[in-house]
Amino acid sequence: MTNLFRRLFKLPFLNPPAQSIWIIIGLVSWTVPLGNYVWLGPRYFSDWRILILSSSIAYLVCFSLLAAQTAIIRWITHQYPDLSQTPKRMLLEFPVFIVMTIATEVIAFYVYGLIPFFDFRPTPSTKIIIFWIGLGSNVISLCMYELYYTLTKWRENSIQTEVYKRESLLNQLEVLKNQVNPHFLFNSLNSLSSLISDEPKQAEQFVDELAKVYRYLLQTNEGNLTTLDNELVFIESYYYLLKTRHQRGIELTVDIKGDFRSQLLPPLTLQLLVENAVKHNREQATQPLRITIDTNPEGWLRVQNNLQRKRIRMASNRVGLSNISTKYRLLDQPEPIITDNNSLFTVILPLLADRQLTKR
Repeated sequence: MTNLFRRLFKLPFLNPPAQSIWIIIGLVSWTVPLGNYVWLGPRYFSDWRILILSSSIAYLVCFSLLAAQTAIIRWITHQYPDLSQTPKRMLLEFPVFIVMTIATEVIAFYVYGLIPFFDFRPTPSTKIIIFWIGLGSNVISLCMYELYYTLTKWRENSIQTEVYKRESLLNQLEVLKNQVNPHFLFNSLNSLSSLISDEPKQAEQFVDELAKVYRYLLQTNEGNLTTLDNELVFIESYYYLLKTRHQRGIELTVDIKGDFRSQLLPPLTLQLLVENAVKHNREQATQPLRITIDTNPEGWLRVQNNLQRKRIRMASNRVGLSNISTKYRLLDQPEPIITDNNSLFTVILPLLADRQLTKR
C-alpha cells in the first residue's frame, strides 16, 4: 500500500509545481477574508473568536478543495498538453471551477451553521455574492495557471527548436564528411589501381560504380528524404565497390517487396548501416560478413548482419547510428530500434509515407 501511494504521488498531475502552489496561496489569502466579511459582516473583525475560527475553517476547506481542483486540472493538462489544445483544455477546466466553487460554499455554509456563536444566517443575495467571489477567484486562477503553462511550454519549445537546429547542423556536417570520406576514397582507388592492369574491363565498371556512388553522395543535401528504391540502387553500387575489395569476405542480400520501394527514408541511411557493419566486423572468405536488408512483419526496414567482431576493436562513438536517429527525430518520427544479441546486430527503422509527413 505504501508503494502504491508513492507511485501515485509521483504522477505529474498530483505533483504540482511551486508556481501552482503560490497561485493558490495568493488567491486564498484575500478571498477568504473577503468572503467571511460578506457572510459574517462586521463581526468577522470585531469578534476574535469568529475571526480565528472562521478563517481557520475557511482556509482548511479552500486549501483542501483547491488541492483536489489542482490535481484535476493537472490531469486535464496531462491529457491535452499541446498549446494548440488550450481551448479544449480550458473548456474542460471551467466546469471543474464551478463545481469546486459550489462545493466550497456548501461545506463552509454547513460547518458555519454548526457553530452557535456564529449565529450564521446568510441571505440568498449573500450566497450569490459569495458564489461570484469564489468563481471570480477561480477564473483568475485558471488564467494565471494557463498563462504560466503557456509561457513554460513556449520556452520548452524554443529550447527544443534550438536543440533540433544544432542537431540538424551536426547532421549536415556528418553528411558532408561522408561525402568526402578519405578512407573510403583511398581504399576505392587502391582497388581500382590493382584492377587497371589485371582486369581492365572490370576496372571500367568499377569507375562507373564509383561515379554513381559519389554522384548520389553529392545529391544528398538536396532533400531530407529519398525513396527506398533510390537507396537500394545506390547501395548496389556501394556494395559493388566493397565486393571488389573484399571479394568473398562480404555478402549482401536484399529482399524488399515492390510495395515498400516507393516509401521514404533519410538519404544515406543504408550506406551508414552497411559501413557500420564493415567497420566493426571481419570479412573472410571462410567466414563472410553477411548483411541482409529486408522488412519485418510490421513493415519497418530491417538491416541485419552477423557479428564477427574484429580482434582489434575499432574506436566507435556510434556517430553513424546517432546520425540516423537524429534524422528521424528531426522528422518527428519514431527512432530506429537497435538490438545486439552477440550473434546478430539488427537495426529496424520506420519507412515513411507521404501521408505520414503531411499530417505533421
